[in-house]
Amino acid sequence: MAINELSGKVAIVTGAGRNIGRAIALALAEGGASIVINVRSNRAEAEAVAREIEVLGGKALVHIGDVADAAADQAMADMAVKHFGRLDILVNNAALRREKPFAEMSYAEWREIMDVTLDGAFLCTKACLPALKKSGAGTIVNIGGLSAHTGSKDRAHVVTAKAGIIGFTRALAHDLASDDITVNCVVPGLIGTTRPKDKPVPALHLTHQTISGARGRPEDVAAMVRFLCGPATRYITGQAIHANGGAYLGA
Repeated sequence: MAINELSGKVAIVTGAGRNIGRAIALALAEGGASIVINVRSNRAEAEAVAREIEVLGGKALVHIGDVADAAADQAMADMAVKHFGRLDILVNNAALRREKPFAEMSYAEWREIMDVTLDGAFLCTKACLPALKKSGAGTIVNIGGLSAHTGSKDRAHVVTAKAGIIGFTRALAHDLASDDITVNCVVPGLIGTTRPKDKPVPALHLTHQTISGARGRPEDVAAMVRFLCGPATRYITGQAIHANGGAYLGA
């Protein structure tokens, strides 16, 4: 991968305080981009990521806000433009991953997942779109989920939201092509991430295996996101690209 291929670019990464989001923020910073780190509430996590970026010699800002809040998303986009002068990259990573049998799932629990994962991607994209259009080479990368392609027990809300992200990606690729904005989806699968001790291992991790038997790392997903944000991939748009170690080999 080219060194500093993202120099001069500015990126927003939602849900960037830990795991895959953190790895994406660091990877884009290593490529030379300035980063707006979004988290919903954990300022300490976000500031820790910002310090890591600054140690790399990069620039970072922290934005605290729920992606399901349109006003917060607009403030985030405005922050990027005010402090860095532009916005070139949006990574819609923020999501909730709950597990509950469908028969026991309330509508409020269903909506909670949709609000953050799917509506959050819509609202962030709407807020960032004017600045992305001015970029001349704008990039949107949505983060999908393996279960949207395989299905998964006790995750009707998560599977549906992540499947919606795929449709959203394909639709935006058509709508924004004339604005020189590429839109793709990176689909992680079986990634070893830090989880709360009181949360069980997701059912999908128990029923699927990678070809090698090893779990992926957040950095494996981040590398693909960085690649799609670079100048060598402007001909790639509307795609769902899997990073799953061969756990799922479908289209």
